[in-house]
Amino acid sequence: MATNRETFDRIAQAWYGFRHWPLLGDELNVIASRWQSGRIVNLGCAHGPDFLPFRSGFDLYGVDFSSGMLRQARTYMAKHGFRAELVRADLAHLPFGEASFDHAVSVAAYHHVEDLEHRVQAFRELHRVLRPGGEVYLTVWNHRQAAFRSGAQDRLVPWKSGGRVLYRRYHLFTPEELCTHVTEAGLRILWTGSESRHEGPVETGRNLCVLAARPED
Repeated sequence: MATNRETFDRIAQAWYGFRHWPLLGDELNVIASRWQSGRIVNLGCAHGPDFLPFRSGFDLYGVDFSSGMLRQARTYMAKHGFRAELVRADLAHLPFGEASFDHAVSVAAYHHVEDLEHRVQAFRELHRVLRPGGEVYLTVWNHRQAAFRSGAQDRLVPWKSGGRVLYRRYHLFTPEELCTHVTEAGLRILWTGSESRHEGPVETGRNLCVLAARPED
């Protein structure tokens, strides 16, 4: 079976049209207003829609493990009139120095890291590349959403493309698990919740959301 990277390379062109706008646009607009400016990295940027709320005032960087997605991101940037530095890399091995960024955002990416060892390393890398006092807004799929709560946390989720069915590997997070990863990596949680309901019951949301900060040294 194909790896997640191979699958996303194959579906990249179709994904461009399927998710042309930010998945959580309202939430990202709030975060952009909170941060206002600075050097920001989009971790798991795919074809680039989640850059849109940060086009003004921010120095943009994007990371994705799929070269196909990054090709689509260059098309997306040209269409929407902004520029970001794009790098192909794994979330567990970020090619940036210590404290490189004022902010980070990651929408629906960390649940594609396929095993526990690499998930732990990915959260450590997130802490490492943020400057002291820097914040991250991060979302992952919620294991307690109605469609998935009765089964395993590790799933194969189908994608139909060109008459074929391709499978993406997901690790569905519980709220407690996400908070543990974030805090054990050294980040301080500012709030948690689910999309459009930051203070509401996480059981009702498809996405778990967290805003966290690297503590000041």
